[in-house]
Amino acid sequence: MKPIRVLAADDHALFRKGVTTLLRGVEGFSVVGEAQDGREAVATAEALTPDVVLLDIYMPAMDGLEAAKRIRQKVPSAKIVILTVSEEDQKLFDALKAGAHGYLLKSVEPEELFRTLRGVVRGEAFVTPSMAAKILEEFTRQRPPQEHVPSAGLSPRERDVLALLTGGAVNKEIAAALGISGNTVKNHLKSIMEKLHVENRVQVVAYALREGLVRGHERP
Repeated sequence: MKPIRVLAADDHALFRKGVTTLLRGVEGFSVVGEAQDGREAVATAEALTPDVVLLDIYMPAMDGLEAAKRIRQKVPSAKIVILTVSEEDQKLFDALKAGAHGYLLKSVEPEELFRTLRGVVRGEAFVTPSMAAKILEEFTRQRPPQEHVPSAGLSPRERDVLALLTGGAVNKEIAAALGISGNTVKNHLKSIMEKLHVENRVQVVAYALREGLVRGHERP
């Protein structure tokens, strides 16, 4: 299996070097580059096409939000993971709306960093219950829920998958809970994203909460 190719962008050299040193010491990861600001992150990502880009939200020259947007345009295959000191940050929500695949607090334990990076490469994205609540609150503040078909065209099994996803489960946990294979979970998630017209799992959770698709729907 090919190692996950990571680009780390953070203007604090001590933190950036610490993260890259950690990743270089773990099998399955390859640090292909570093950047000290958003503009350099975009240029380096375009040149090296990493699998994952770790982006600090606050950087000089260009912040992580703008860098995320440009990297998504120039290197659509790259997964974006936002680094922040607090999940209260308004820019964090904006980055997730812009298509970031996940976020990590800078205080995260190393194993959670590795787990998240492996997950986003597999097509997973991680949303904690507290972050899901903030996404719902922000969507509600910006735009009241519109009229919609309650089921959004989702099958009963897709609604089961959606309920587990919104509760923070990853593919393996969803598969175990429903007694289905990991590939079947991926197929259900692909179908859900197509029906809801969203790009990734974070946006699935945001849409589901905003539209009440899982409200009152118990986890299997």
